Amino acid sequence: MNSIKQAFEKLKKQRTAALIAYITAGDPTPEDTVKIAEALIEGGVDIIELGLPFSDPIADGPTIQNASLRALKAGTTPLKVLEIAQEIKNQHDVPVTVMTYYNPVFRFGTEKFLCSAKKHLVDGFIVPDLPVEEADEYRKAAKTCGLDTIFLASPATSEERLKRIIDASSGFLYLVSRFGVTGAQESVQEATVHLIKRIQPYTTDKVPLAVGFGISKPEHVKRVVNAGADAAIVGSAFINIIQNSKDKKETLRNLKTKAEELKAATKTKN
Repeated sequence: MNSIKQAFEKLKKQRTAALIAYITAGDPTPEDTVKIAEALIEGGVDIIELGLPFSDPIADGPTIQNASLRALKAGTTPLKVLEIAQEIKNQHDVPVTVMTYYNPVFRFGTEKFLCSAKKHLVDGFIVPDLPVEEADEYRKAAKTCGLDTIFLASPATSEERLKRIIDASSGFLYLVSRFGVTGAQESVQEATVHLIKRIQPYTTDKVPLAVGFGISKPEHVKRVVNAGADAAIVGSAFINIIQNSKDKKETLRNLKTKAEELKAATKTKN
């Protein structure tokens, strides 16, 4: 059984949803990323999602775009991201996924890169700009290498396409909670709750449902979990702390505290 599936099954028995933390690998430096992940895990994060920094991140808002630029300036390469993942996995028993645009994977060689990722103990991949209709080669390579393929669905996804995405997904389904780019927001809209309730019947007993984009507060986590999500994905709220803290010690302390607050909101009703 793979690491992501085990994590969700364990959490289900504990009647709690997963807290997934997105951080940009290499921000502010590759060495710092390992310590940042450690602080988040100590705070209760269940799955680490490492963003592979990219020069033109089309789905990301300014917070994550700036994190990517900082990481690239620090010399973070795709191979360095895999090394960071391995270091986290060597120290902690948590799943680690990599979120990347397809271009770096394709340039490296899809199967070569994915199998290298597996050797570095990565558990799964999220490729937001690769539609499921064009993902046959990628899915085949991921299966060969033993990696989960996590696809995205959005408010605009049709019922027919949703079924196809769910069939192609393993690990979890990443539900984009709203239109637009990533970034923290003040509240979870009613439309997001309706969206989760619409999607959840299709994912039940097939693949865990994780909700991301704009989730930054405990009340956001509580709302999406109560609506039926199996996981909440938080990114910009953590990256804002990395960007705005005075020093490294304060960064790690604030990240752990934020993770603890968010994790406390993941208790499920049933």
